[in-house]
Amino acid sequence: MSKVVHVAVGVIVNAQQQILIALRPDDSHQGGLWEFPGGKVEQGETVQQALIRELQEELGIVAQRFAALTEIHHDYGDKAVHLDVWWVHEFSGEPQGREGQPLQWLAAAELSRYDFPKANQPIIAAVMQSLLPA
Repeated sequence: MSKVVHVAVGVIVNAQQQILIALRPDDSHQGGLWEFPGGKVEQGETVQQALIRELQEELGIVAQRFAALTEIHHDYGDKAVHLDVWWVHEFSGEPQGREGQPLQWLAAAELSRYDFPKANQPIIAAVMQSLLPA
């Protein structure tokens, strides 16, 4: 089994209840697919610290109010990931693709129209279950 990469992921929601997604660079793992922003949890860092740091580095925002959404373990064969996924309900700053990545705000119902890595599919399901009426 490959080494597991622990990742803090933010499902960022704006005042209009839209969700922010970012396009992965073509030369990265799962490149060319859309994702929920976030990144690796560094040694000695809590998941919450990693979430705040990664969103600041990638998007230029500071997460201020967030809550656990779900955890996902997925093995791609060449890489295994443990995604620690958090709702980000409040943040300061205006999100920008600080690493050159395109960003898109979407209604939850639109998420299924975009191509995401397989590990992100349970995130989409959790978002839909949480935001949409039964």
